[in-house]
Amino acid sequence: MPLSEILAVTDNFNPKLLIGSGGFGKVYEGKLANGVTVAVKRSESGHGQGRPEFQTEVLVLSKIRHRHLVSLIGYCDDGAEMILVYEFMKNGTLRDHLYSMASTTTMLNWKQRLEICIGSAKGLHYLHTGSDGGIIHRDVKSTNILLDENYVAKVADFGLSQAGLPDPDHHSMALKGSFGYLDPEFFRTFQLTDKSDVYSFGVVLLEVVCARPAIVNSTAARREEINLAEWGMAWQKKGEIEKIVDPSILGEMNPSSLRKFAEVAEKCLRPDGVDRPTMLDVCWDLEYALQLQQGTPARREPSEDSMMDDASSNILRPIVSGFRDTSFIVGEEDDDDDDDDDDDEMSAGDDSAGDVDATATDSGSVFSQHRVDGAR
Repeated sequence: MPLSEILAVTDNFNPKLLIGSGGFGKVYEGKLANGVTVAVKRSESGHGQGRPEFQTEVLVLSKIRHRHLVSLIGYCDDGAEMILVYEFMKNGTLRDHLYSMASTTTMLNWKQRLEICIGSAKGLHYLHTGSDGGIIHRDVKSTNILLDENYVAKVADFGLSQAGLPDPDHHSMALKGSFGYLDPEFFRTFQLTDKSDVYSFGVVLLEVVCARPAIVNSTAARREEINLAEWGMAWQKKGEIEKIVDPSILGEMNPSSLRKFAEVAEKCLRPDGVDRPTMLDVCWDLEYALQLQQGTPARREPSEDSMMDDASSNILRPIVSGFRDTSFIVGEEDDDDDDDDDDDEMSAGDDSAGDVDATATDSGSVFSQHRVDGAR
């Protein structure tokens, strides 16, 4: 997209249209000439993410399309300007609806939370299996799950993604991700895999059921409460997960649904990736938890086709081969889904607080930093 068009869309990046900021820069709400509302993410110098993340995001979103992955409408790479234009997600991030203090935020009921988790899991399953070699997200967290006007979940922020299966002979000492969501297996193998995304998603599941952040940065928190994954699994192993459930939803939960949901989180958070489920397994179990909540437990393993959910296993968009001063508009393909009338909206926020970009990091230093930061 030409820079001139983006300036018109955002009224020259009017501060009144600012809706969020994060590792890449600032996010503005804008409106295209055809009336479609978009989110415009503009890189700013001095922020943690830059050209590599920008190029990765464009490449990844140019080769995949799915109802539960946020859509890239276009981008601009013009000199110092690196700008991404997405569908607008009216209801912001999942985290906003779990433990936000904003008076305008709608808190989610248990059924809504289950449906959001299922949608997110479908998006990640497609990411892992729907393109050649698969794609590892590497930064799954509640702020990277966005909600449209109907609270349909879409996974976002692919700047740290890695295409293709990991090379067992290659060991990376560089880790990118977010504190509280990091796969502990990385510190033994120095490899991130699709099972690393599964671990991070397990943390998100605990956030959803407990309405607590992955890392509690509060001096009032006890040491064992700082890391949500450790704290939640301690209660799960005691068989008392209900004691840490968000009080606002506890009364409406079917106990069997809660038990199944907690079981899924526990499987995702297993120390060894080989013991964790695939995202297809996670989809299946979460669907069953929803059936239990609705009182219709007719368990059936979903097919690969149903998990693809109106996506094609083929590349649906042109792969971008170069990043000169530019303009590029992603093709507008049909999602082949009857519900796609809510797909013309996008991201109300971009949060990268707690992101990690460490070299030669060991597990002791990372997890001790969790506790040091939390004790401040």
